[in-house]
Amino acid sequence: MISVPALMQSWWIAALRGAIAVCFGVFALAMPGVTLISLVAVFAVYAMLAGAVAVAGALRCRKQADDWWILLLSGVVSSVAGLLATLHPALTVLALVVVIGVNALVTGVLDIVLAVRLRKVIGGEWLLILGAATSLVFGLLILAYPGAGALALVWMIGACALLTGTLYLALAYRVYAGRQPGPAASRSRDAGTRHERRAGERRMRSAAH
Repeated sequence: MISVPALMQSWWIAALRGAIAVCFGVFALAMPGVTLISLVAVFAVYAMLAGAVAVAGALRCRKQADDWWILLLSGVVSSVAGLLATLHPALTVLALVVVIGVNALVTGVLDIVLAVRLRKVIGGEWLLILGAATSLVFGLLILAYPGAGALALVWMIGACALLTGTLYLALAYRVYAGRQPGPAASRSRDAGTRHERRAGERRMRSAAH
């Protein structure tokens, strides 16, 4: 029996990750003159916050979802990437950019696995797949051109964060709405209940006659 996916248990994980990513993306795009070193520092905060959210959500739903370890691994990877950028400032900017690229690749792969799990329960997994594809493309571009100009990297990182953040927010809303019984579902259940009640009354009258 397949348990409820972790994202169905903790839809707020996607919402918080999306909000954090959007804030990071807006910062990068609104301040294109920021230095790459400063952006890496902001990325460290972003990665640690996103990682902490994923780890907390995974631990919270570990008893209800058998795929909680995927969220946990995603959170650990992001947290480690953030810690590397924070604790080892002596690393070259090039090395830190590579860390950002690897983090995007690993996160993208894990999000695809989560999307497959989500598809079995509720629609909207394409949002997660699209976000994962964005992360994968971004990670590949970063690793293929780690020495690109600072401005190009800033715009690339900012655009990727903004897009994936928006998709995470849309996914969070989709999952949350899927957990709530809508008016149509309620009307359908009410109609079914009335039909069963009338059928039972007819059977009782038939038995009485």
